[in-house]
Amino acid sequence: MTIAAHKFMKQDLMAFEGRVKEAFLAQQIHAPVHLSGGNERDVLELFKQIRPHDWVFSTWRNHYHALLKGIPAEELFQAILEGRSMYIVSKEHKFICSSIVGGILPIACGVALGAQRRGLDERVWVFCGDMAAETGIFLEAVKYAGRHKLPVTWVIEDNGVSTNTPTQEVWGQKGYYWPRITPEHIGRAYGADVRCYKYERIFPHTGVGQWVTFG
Repeated sequence: MTIAAHKFMKQDLMAFEGRVKEAFLAQQIHAPVHLSGGNERDVLELFKQIRPHDWVFSTWRNHYHALLKGIPAEELFQAILEGRSMYIVSKEHKFICSSIVGGILPIACGVALGAQRRGLDERVWVFCGDMAAETGIFLEAVKYAGRHKLPVTWVIEDNGVSTNTPTQEVWGQKGYYWPRITPEHIGRAYGADVRCYKYERIFPHTGVGQWVTFG
């Protein structure tokens, strides 16, 4: 377990995002921010398994992951104020994120491959959204990691939407890929560690103005 995961409780995570929300509404942040909320219990449980020397890859919604990986709260908050909410990277804390959908997935495979070849006891934990999990790059990355037995755990954080677009409406069906086939099934088929949890987000995606669907 990371050292930070010992310190934080659900209310601590929620308070941090509340602080970011107030700063955004006060126009102290002049860049996009994407807030977590509603998934505190799941994230805290997952980080009990993540060690200090493991890598964590995240998305544009990364504040909880960054805090639990050990990036100091004030350092993270300052980065957010400077407009770097979606680009939090720390070599010291082995933390990388990207605002590109699926952009971190092949990079995570590369880091895991490097650790494997060097004989390092490091695991790569990759967090992505449910829309990213529907893309081709996700399947390719999971297949590559599984077949090469890379030390990667894939975690899909499923809130049902990408920005404000309902994920399954885009693909015209309920469930992943095929009826009753889940990401965990895909992972097992390739010998990869794929996990998924569902939650209902608390904070809306700001600045869109309207719902976008492809129905």
